[in-house]
Formats: sequence, C-alpha cells, structure tokens
Amino acid sequence: MSSEEIKNSTNNDYSAENIQVLEGLEAVRKRPAMYIGDVSEKGLHHLVYEVVDNSIDEALAGFCKNINVTINEDGSATISDDGRGIPVDFHEKEGRSALEVVMTLLHAGGKFNKDTYKVSGGLHGVGVSCVNALSGYLRAEVHRDGKIWVQDYSKGKPLGKVKEVGKTAKTGTIITFKPDDSIFITTEFKYEILATRLRELAFLNKGIRLVLTDKRETVENGNGNDNGSKEDQGKYRQDVFYSEEGLLEFVRYLDSTREALIEKPISIETEKNGIPIEIAMQYNTSFSENIHSYVNNINTIEGGAHLSGFRRGLTRTLKSYAEKSGMTAKLKFDIAGDDFREGLTAIVSVKVQEPQFEGQTKTKLGNSEVMGAVDQAVSSALANYLEENPKDAKTIVQKVILAATARHAARKARELVQRKNVLSGSGLPGKLADCVSKDPEGTEVFLVEGDSAGGTAKQGRDRQFQAILPLRGKILNVEKAMMHKIYESEEIKNIFTALGVSIGTEEDSKALNLSGLRYHKIIIMTDADVDGSHITTLIMTLFFRYMQELIKNGYLYIATPPLYMVKKGKNFKYCWTEQQRMQAIEEFGGEKAGVSVQRYKGLGEMNAEQLWETTMNPEKRTLRQVTIESAAETDRIFSMLMGDEVPPRREFIEKHAKYANIDV
Repeated sequence: MSSEEIKNSTNNDYSAENIQVLEGLEAVRKRPAMYIGDVSEKGLHHLVYEVVDNSIDEALAGFCKNINVTINEDGSATISDDGRGIPVDFHEKEGRSALEVVMTLLHAGGKFNKDTYKVSGGLHGVGVSCVNALSGYLRAEVHRDGKIWVQDYSKGKPLGKVKEVGKTAKTGTIITFKPDDSIFITTEFKYEILATRLRELAFLNKGIRLVLTDKRETVENGNGNDNGSKEDQGKYRQDVFYSEEGLLEFVRYLDSTREALIEKPISIETEKNGIPIEIAMQYNTSFSENIHSYVNNINTIEGGAHLSGFRRGLTRTLKSYAEKSGMTAKLKFDIAGDDFREGLTAIVSVKVQEPQFEGQTKTKLGNSEVMGAVDQAVSSALANYLEENPKDAKTIVQKVILAATARHAARKARELVQRKNVLSGSGLPGKLADCVSKDPEGTEVFLVEGDSAGGTAKQGRDRQFQAILPLRGKILNVEKAMMHKIYESEEIKNIFTALGVSIGTEEDSKALNLSGLRYHKIIIMTDADVDGSHITTLIMTLFFRYMQELIKNGYLYIATPPLYMVKKGKNFKYCWTEQQRMQAIEEFGGEKAGVSVQRYKGLGEMNAEQLWETTMNPEKRTLRQVTIESAAETDRIFSMLMGDEVPPRREFIEKHAKYANIDV
C-alpha cells in the first residue's frame, strides 16, 4: 500500500515531481492520525489494542486462552499470548520471512483470509505493522515449532533478519514496543485506560484470561492472585480479567449500583443466518436507557443495524405481550419505543465476517442483514422468557406503563417551556450574558458556579466571543429524576435555552435537536474544591444522559483554574498542581525566604484580570475536552457517583480524589 501527498508548491507547475509517494509504513509515520485516530493519549493506547486484537483473534479461532499485557519500567509495553505464533517460514511472493511481511506491510496478515480467521476484531484493521511503524523500538518474539524466533525493528524498519535464538515447549507471540516520542504527544500508558478495555474484552469473550501488570508500580503486600509469572506475583500492580458467563456478568457489573427490577438478567445466545448473536439485558429502577452494542469486540458507539434490530424486536415483542395481557387497555395515549427501554441495561454483541462501518467515527454497523438476524433472535427468545416468567413480565410491563405516563407528563412540561419561550421574545435566560458574535463555530459559553464567580467572569471575558451563564447552586441530579422533573428545573431549562438545543420528539422523547446550537464550545467552570467537583459531575451527568451528542461532537469542555498563586515581592507564578507549587517555592528561594502562597478555593477569590489570564484566555488557558472512551464504563461510573449506593462512591472518590490532601 502507498499513499500520495501533494508537495507544497510556490508556483502553478504541477507535474510528476510534485507527487511524493509514501511507500508502506512511511505513510503511517507521515499521517499517523489516519491510522490510529490521533497522536494523543487515545491513539497511544490504541497501539496496545491493535496488538491485543491479534491475540483475541487467535482466541476466537480457538487457539489461545491467555493474553498478558505488561507495562514495563521503561514505559514500553509487552503483549504476549499462547496462540499458534505468527508464521516465520519463507513468504514466496515477498521473498522474506512471513513474520517480517506481517510486521512491515500494511494490510498483510491472516485476517484477510477467511479460512484463517472467520471474524476478526480491531477497528482500523491496520494491525501490528502500524504499531511497528509508530514505535521507536519493537521486538517480535515467536514461539513456534519448538523454536524461538526474534526480529528487532526501529520505526518500522527491520534491524536485522529473523533469527532463531533458542528452543521452546510453548507456542505464542510476544510483542514488546516503545512508542515513538517524536510522534506521540504523550508516551505514558495509563493503567486504568488499559484495564477498562481488557475488562470489556474479558466480558465479550468468555473463557479468555487477560492479565494486566504494571511494572512501574510495586504493591507492598501483593495482590494475592495466582496469575502472571512467578517473578511478578505479589510484587507489581496486577489485575486478572476473566469471565465464565460473559455478557451476563457484564450486565451485572454495569448495574452493580442500581436496584434490579427483575431477579436475573435475560440472556440470549444464538446464531441466526450464520451470525453469532449474544445479548444480555436487565431492567432496573432507574430512568435511563443504557444499551451498549459491539461488533467483533468493537464498541459501536453510533449503533447501527444490530442495535436497530434489537430495539425493533424488543418493542414489538413487549408491546404484543402488554396488549395481550390487557394491562395497557386503560391507557389514553400510545406507548412509544423508548418507553420499553427506560431502565434497561443491555449488551448486544454480534460477530460479523465482513463488517461495514459507517458514521462520523466509523463505528456504526451498516450490514443490513444483521438487523433481521438480531430482530429474530430477540423476538423468539424474549417471547419465550415472558411466557415462562409471568411475574417478571408483569413487573416489566408496569415499568413500561410508568415510563409512558412520565413521558406524557414530560411532553406537556416541554411544550409549556417552549410556549413560554415564544411568548417572551428571544427566550434567552435573563442571567445569560451573551456574546456579540452569533457564529456558533467561533463562540463559547461558560457555565459558571454562582453569581459571584459569574460576575467576575463577565468582567474578565472577551465579550466578542465569550458568553457567561451563571448557575445557582447545585443543579438537579438527573440520574435520580423522572423526565418531567427535568423540565420543571429552572437551572436546567436555562442551560437548554441558552445553548439553543431542544430535547424530545413524538417518536423519541430523548432525541436531541442541535440545529439551533448557539456555541461550539460549552465550558464548565467551577471552583477547584469538593463542591465544585460535585457541580461539575452533576452538569456532566446531564450532558451524558440527555445531550450526549454534544459530547460526541466534541463541544463539551472543563476549564482548569489554578489551585495556587506563589508570590515573592512583585514576582508571582500560578500553579495547577502540588508539584508546580513546590517547584515555584524553590525557584523563589524556599519557604524561610518571604514566599507567600495563596490557595484559590473559589473562582470568586480571583479578580477579573486573573481569571482571564489563567482560565479564560484562549492563548494561555488549558481546557480539558470531555470524551467518551468507553460508553459502558462511563455509564457505570455516573450510575455509581449519582446513585444511592454510598460505599462504592466513597471508595471511588478516595481512590481518585485530587484535593484530599488540601481540603481536609
């Protein structure tokens, strides 16, 4: 494979010499984002996923049971499996070892032969050669046919030939690589990010053991597991991810902080039209719908054919049962599709030989044949379940009726809000200090905690493109509120109307209309203390549950005001971390040297100029963009943080608290 790039030219000549041909892996190094999404933290971890996906493919083909991911002391990563090992024999067409072909050519490998792998994971399908291209150093070690074979590479190029280095009784592949720091913004692997993906893979592929070890972090007493090498046991931070029941355990994990409505999750495992289908679903007492769909282990965040088939089968089957039971006879309004999904947590996983992906992020399944297959699977299995479990069936239908009643009330409340806006002219909240520019692409709105900070922000902003919306106190916790309560909340109504978005249509009560969106940067700006963090979490819960499209489009951000100002005489420095504070004190001569430290607990403690300089000025500020790495894990965390269960929330906060040492 090669790609072409037009060279910059200062004249109008355009001939063969203007065409630069990027052969093989040079194309990956020149345009890495095209192959792995980006060169930040997300793309960095995608390198590990690409290698792990190869091992998972071996497992799906029935040749691998154990996969180990290790973060080494030097920041490199090692992924090993007990599969068959990448072939090392001579490749006739390429005139070199098959291992070297796989490691150095894009789109080379067993995945492209249907006889080798029936299905394969991996979002971009570029595999280990792409990882090789973007690594400063990579070593491939293959255990196969009683021998150990090794080849080393730098930036995608072999440092020597494939060589035999010993004998072995095992089979498998070991890839060790160090990301190229001239390409990636960060090369530090995050344990929690890798753990989230490996946990997900364990649930999606029952019976496969995935072990994550971090050799950068030692554990004093060990963690008591019996996996990994003897050398690693009880020494390094380590987690083992293994699931006997697969998606059933996944649903229980996601719903661990919610109150179940039915005793056991509903499980469907079948094959329709040659498509393996696995589904697990559980109704709970919450008001949110949490359906996560996967194709060949890829989280299809935009849904697609399999999700449509699931929804269609669920709605038709439940509606038919509800009507036959006579429970809906007295309702004066129709039950909509999303009423059947309120309080439902479900995982839909299908394996497709040749998936076609569409959508903005290439994570929407386009294979139309999958819709019918999933629809059939859900319809037959759910109909049987409802007949065999009349008590649970009645409980589910009662929940559906309650959801329909609440939706009807929410529609009335929504219409009331919209009529009120029409009557009051522009309909913009009185507290909103709008900006001069009306171009959404170049404007931003700050959601600010309290009138005091709001006043400072109004004085400090650039009113040409920055709008300020002060919020009074803590907004409604939408995780525990029925939908009509949201429309009755003054602060939430102000957020909707200020942004210019509306929620709900006749067909879908949670559909978001972005056509009137007034700003392309929505920035949450709260105090750097525990209350501020709580308010930020409440606002993020609102966006995740009711305005997720804004997050997916990259419009939601969090401001990062400084925690300290370190001052000596006329010299001062702003600090965002404890480490920066200590460094600034040292730079100014130490603590017996006339250095003062101001701890900013609230935005109101800064004057307008300081707030602009540190937090609002686009040339100097740091904004954290809110993204959804794993929708399933995000759903679980919001449910835990905003739900009723206290112990898991306390444990999470203690583990992740940034202010524990200063806000005692």
